[in-house]
Order: sequence, then C-alpha cells, then structure tokens
Amino acid sequence: MEQEIQYYVLFPNHDNGMRLHRELKKKGLSSVIAPTPRQASKCCGISLLIKEEETDAVKVVIEEEDIETLGIAQIKKDVNPNRDRYC
Repeated sequence: MEQEIQYYVLFPNHDNGMRLHRELKKKGLSSVIAPTPRQASKCCGISLLIKEEETDAVKVVIEEEDIETLGIAQIKKDVNPNRDRYC
C-alpha cells in the first residue's frame, strides 16, 4: 500500500505563516493551518498544509510577497489506526 504524501510549508515564526495563509486565500489557493510535523522542523509550531498540485503557485506567492519560509516539506501521511486508543 502506497502512503499519501502531504506538503507542509514551514516557517521560522507564526507571523509569516499567518501572512502566507491570508495571501493564498486572496489568490484562491487552498491552505490549512496545521501543527508542524516533528520530523519536518522543530522551529515554529505552525505550518501550512497545501495541495501537491498547488505547490508551484504557492512558491510564486511566497516569492512575490517576500514571505520568509523554511521551505516546503514532503511528509508521508502517518495513519496509525491505534493512535489515541486506550483500551
């Protein structure tokens, strides 16, 4: 079974993440504010989860708006059916 890849934009601070989220929304691109996966970065607590097919458009917005990021991380989706089970 092939694991799904998720794309996270990583930031050095919360302000840059919120700013990019607003700019993407203005331009009709989707993003979801998400906790930064530990395997991607330990810097900032938030990241933006974006669609694979929109990564190039997101990179253009980052450059045009001069928003500081730590890059876009590709993380395999961690699906653990036993997570948060206590019995």
